[in-house]
This record gives sequence, C-alpha cells and structure tokens, in this order.
Amino acid sequence: MNLKKQDILKALETITVPGEGQNMVDSGAVKNVVTFADEVVVDITIKNPALQARKKTEVEILKAIHELVYEKAKVKVNITVEAPAKPTNEIKGKSIPGIQNIVAIASGKGGVGKSTVTANLAVTLAKMGFKVGVLDADIYGPSMPIMFDVELKRPLSVTVDGKSKMQPVENYGVKMLSIGFFTKPDQAVVWRGPMAAKALNQMIFDAAWGELDFLLIDLPPGTGDIHLSIMQSLPITGAVVVSTPQNVALADAKKGVAMFQQESINVPVLGIIENMAYFTPAELPENKYYIFGQEGAKHLAEDLNVPLLGEIPLVQSIREAGDVGRPAAMQSGTPLEAAFERITQNVVQEVVNRNTDLPPTEAIKITTMAGCSAVKK
Repeated sequence: MNLKKQDILKALETITVPGEGQNMVDSGAVKNVVTFADEVVVDITIKNPALQARKKTEVEILKAIHELVYEKAKVKVNITVEAPAKPTNEIKGKSIPGIQNIVAIASGKGGVGKSTVTANLAVTLAKMGFKVGVLDADIYGPSMPIMFDVELKRPLSVTVDGKSKMQPVENYGVKMLSIGFFTKPDQAVVWRGPMAAKALNQMIFDAAWGELDFLLIDLPPGTGDIHLSIMQSLPITGAVVVSTPQNVALADAKKGVAMFQQESINVPVLGIIENMAYFTPAELPENKYYIFGQEGAKHLAEDLNVPLLGEIPLVQSIREAGDVGRPAAMQSGTPLEAAFERITQNVVQEVVNRNTDLPPTEAIKITTMAGCSAVKK
C-alpha cells in the first residue's frame, strides 16, 4: 500500500489542536508529513506542555490515519512542544513629567567624595542656567542638607492637580529632597530595604519637582538594594562614577561601573570622575603631590572604555566649603571653580551624546531575582 501525503493531511484536518479552535493543518501545527509505502511520519508542534495533551494528540493522529486512510499504516508521530513564555512579574518604573535628564552619581566605595561631587555638580549646573534638582538617596548617611546649609529647613506641603505633594527645599538655585529633612541630626535610620525603598519612592513621586533639566541622584556607596530600587523606579539617563586614584577605591569603582553595565540593568555610564587626584600646596602652586596614587581613574576609564570626566584636586577649601554649607564651586575666579566647570561641561556633553546616540532609557524591569547576583566583568 502506497500512502499519499494529501490523504494523510486530509485525515489530520479532522483533528483539533489541544487548546485551539482550528484543526492541526490549518493552524500550522503540522510541520511535515513524510510517506513511504505503508509508513507515515508526522512532525507536529503543540503549545500545551502537559503530558496528557501530548499523549492525546498522538492517539488522535494514529486513530485518524488508521480509520480514514489505512488501518494497517505504520505511523510515527514526532511531537514538539513550544510552550509560550510564562508571564514575568515585572516591576516597571515610570518617568516624572517635567524632568528631562536623571543622572545617578555613584561610587563603589564610601569616603571618596561622591556627595561633595554631587553638590558641586548641582550648583555648577545651576550657575550655567540649568534647572537642577538633587535627590539624596543615601538613606543611612544623608549629607546634602549640611552641604547646602538647609539642615533646619523642612519640605512644605503643596497642592498640585488636586494632590498633596512635598515641596523640595531650595538653595543656591537647586531643589533638594533628603531623608535628612525628616529625621533628627542624631537619629540613626535603622531600616530594612523595603522601608528605605518606600521612603525613596515617596521623595521621588510625591514631590513637586516642577520643570528640571537635570535631577542628580546621590546614591549610597556600594551596589545593593537602594541602587536597584532607584533604577527600577526611574528611567536613569546615565550614571557617573566617582573614585579616588587609590587602588582600593578603583577596585570598587570598577564594580560600580559593572553594576550599571549589567545586562538586566543596562544604564549608560557617562564617565568617571577622579576626586582627590593630587595635592598642591598654596605656597608651591606648581607642585603636585599624588597622595593617593597617580592617574588611577584615567587608566580605569581606558580599561573600561568609558570617558574620564575630569580630576578634582585635594584642596582643604573643598572640605571646609562643604562643612559650612556653601559648595566650593560657588567660589568665583578660583582654580576649583574652573575645575568643576570643566567637569560639569563634560557631564553635560556626555548627556547630549548619550541622548543623541541611544534611545530613551526605560526604568529597568526587575523580574524575580534578576540583578541579584555577582557580575563578571
């Protein structure tokens, strides 16, 4: 008995695909039919992964061919299961209307001057004419209220579109929110991750930021829960990593860059800023002493193929200015003002390049344990 392919297909048209209304030929479930004498091979793909569905499909094919074509046909059925991907429990972030660019300032290690750099970048952007905001996301060590001399101020409540919002505290042309506004100076914030994340979300979405060209986020040191919470809440335009030239700091800065470049996060790294790059005594202005090492961040930037945004010298007045609440970049006609202006111009240029060359950033979609692992870079 020589079986014909068209007879087999006609018989298979009498069978409905499990879970679908069409017959298995019209639905495209039958991928191939091969006949040779009284032998038949049927290749079929179904979407139901259950063993019962596979067995039922095989039995129905055998029955249809034996009853409608040839009762002694030797039939082999190859079943492939293409189960649809299970829906993931995505936590999607949302943008804030009116905020054009969100730049995260990070460091893998504490004590490298990340908050100082953030404060000086913010006031320099404001001096350039940009509308600037700062979110102090360092829940456990908020320092922005001190650096902007607003420790005693508190955000006011305002009504926006019928909803009560927090009015950020403003000084030097910079709008700012920090957990430091809601705690006493000697009060420790002893919170677990979910509580910290909830507080951050309130400062982000329950605030009347208004129109901003830049929102700078002062992230805490490290690569942990707060960072993921921020990046899944907001579409970060790009990240800036701060480090000193010291090998210990560079090792952690490298991890900070790797965090943003992780596949599940994929936030563009705008560049690296080297803080405390060298020391120049006032009485010897031509001398440079590399106390923490020389050009460490420059070499790291080259290795990681990211821009070096600039170097900030180790100067006593930067520390003093931060302690009294008037960032050093507020000075006029000084080398420090020029240094921060160059770095800020480089940051702005990298943001422009990033917005020109790359599509708009989306808030990362955290699924199950995505992002909660060591990153190999």
